[in-house]
Parts: sequence; structure tokens; C-alpha cells
Amino acid sequence: MSKPLVEVHDLAKVFDVSPPWLNRVVERKPRAFVHAVDGVSFAIERGKTLALVGESGCGKSTVARLLVGLYGPTRGSVSFDGEDIAKTLAGPGAGPLRRRMQMIFQDPYASLNPRWTVLDIVAEPLREHGLVKGDADARQRVGELLSSVGLNPADAEKFPHQFSGGQRQRISIARALATQPEFLVCDEPTSALDVSVQAQVLNIMKDLQRERGLTYLFISHNLAVVRHVADQVGVMYLGRLVEVADKATLFARPQHPYTRMLLDAIPDIHMSGRARTPVQGEVPNPLNPPSGCSFHPRCPLSNERCKVERPALLELRGVRVACHAVEEGRA
Repeated sequence: MSKPLVEVHDLAKVFDVSPPWLNRVVERKPRAFVHAVDGVSFAIERGKTLALVGESGCGKSTVARLLVGLYGPTRGSVSFDGEDIAKTLAGPGAGPLRRRMQMIFQDPYASLNPRWTVLDIVAEPLREHGLVKGDADARQRVGELLSSVGLNPADAEKFPHQFSGGQRQRISIARALATQPEFLVCDEPTSALDVSVQAQVLNIMKDLQRERGLTYLFISHNLAVVRHVADQVGVMYLGRLVEVADKATLFARPQHPYTRMLLDAIPDIHMSGRARTPVQGEVPNPLNPPSGCSFHPRCPLSNERCKVERPALLELRGVRVACHAVEEGRA
């Protein structure tokens, strides 16, 4: 088997969210920390798609930013093609590495500069990395990139406000593809779009993956979207991975109680009559997470061990799952 393109080992990110020093002294409050990502490990093979799913606030977007170097990790490492990203970005190899990995952001309204034309937006990475010679070359490359995402090369003269949400996201994809990357981190790229437009953007991304052999980390809370694009799925809860499995296995035989709850929340259009457990309770406060397994206050299978001992992500029945109930055969 070939070596994975992206390997993440024990990745963690802690944010200091303490009030200002004077407030802490006057109100006698301790410092506060949020463990946004807490010991995440996974690998993505070349040309494949790993999807991360979970409720809002579980750390998916923080993982995305850690992978492309927008945040520095508190603990752990990310290696890309065998090289440690943190070390490479701190040295002379930062430029070539940034060319090979790009990010598509969640909100196409916020991620495009409203004062720039589409030509300037898409040509910026080309000029920044010295991939074009002069304005004519840049105009030609931008036209080719816009055509590859289903837009007209003449659109290069327009401003972002002249486009719909789906068209703006295509511009974001064109900009990400400008440096001919191998790895794309997609942070909920279709969540701000209508369902019909989502399908168009997802089909474009699938076609581009086939044509260019792209590797994706795809972040979403929409399991229908994940089923369409992913090869592997990782389920996150409160900063930790609770289950990692092939797409077919996860949707056919979910192991972790949280994964089952997420799948039960999808409308049953076949009206199969299967007993369903909707997602219950609220996500705990990340400033004060529960002891032991962080899912135990909402879990129908929790026992005393779940309340005191944090489960490790173990390989069980061909699936990596962090659950005492699955490990003990109670699930």
C-alpha cells in the first residue's frame, strides 16, 4: 500500500479564553481554556476523501485550520507527504508547500474581497507564487480556471457582488485550484448554498478530483453530502474522534451511539419502520467538559466506567471506535 499523503498524529489545540487580567483579579476568576481539538489522529490516502462530521462546535474547522497551518498545534503533528508541516512552514520550503495544499472556506460571501474583480482574486495566488508572467498570461490562466468550474472567462471582469452564492463558491474553488494543489481542505463549502446549488458544486468537486487526482479533507455536518463525496468518514464529538470508518461501513453498521444518533436524525424517506433514537440533549460546555467519556451524559448505554474512564480510539471489527459499550459488546 502507498504511504498516505496526509498523516495526523495526536493533534491538539487549546485556546486561552480567559477574561482580562484585571477582571480575573477583581472577580477572582481562574484562567479558562478550551480544548478545541484533543488528541485527533487520522490518515488520508492520495486521491481519496476523508469527511469529518459532527455537531457545531466539535472542532472540525479547527482541525481544518491546523492542517493548512493557519493555527499552530498545541500538541501533536501533521505530516504532508512525509514532511512535518509546522517545520516546513517555518523554513524556506513554506512557499512550495503552500502551493501543494489549499483551503476552500465556508462562507463565499466573506472569503472573497468585495473590492477586487474576479480576475484579481483568482490571479492573486498565481502572482504570489510566481506562476504567471505578466497580465496577459494571468488573464489566460484565470479564464481557464473559471471554465474548469463552470463559469465564463468573461466573468473575470466582474465583482463578487454580481454573483450568486453558488457562483461565488465556484470562484473560491477556482482560486484554490490556481496553484495546482494536491490537497484541498474544504470547510463546509456548500453549507451556505441552496440544495440544488449544493449538488452542482459537489459534482464539480468530484469531477475535479477525478481529473486531477486531488485529495480532500471535507468538513460537513450534512450526512447526505458526506455520503455523496466521502471515501472515509470520521465522526467528531467535543474535540475528539469517536469513530472512523469507510463510508459504506459507517452508514450500514454504525458502531458508536453518537454516530447512530446522527444517522437516526436523517429523515427516513423509505418509511422502513425501524426504531429510531433522535439526537438528545445538548453539547456540553467545552469550558467544563464531562469526566470520562464526554458523550456519557447523552448516551443511552453509559455506565459507571463511562463516567470515569475516557475511552481510547481502538480498532474493533474493522472500524476505529472510542466507546466502552462497543468494546465490551454492550452496543
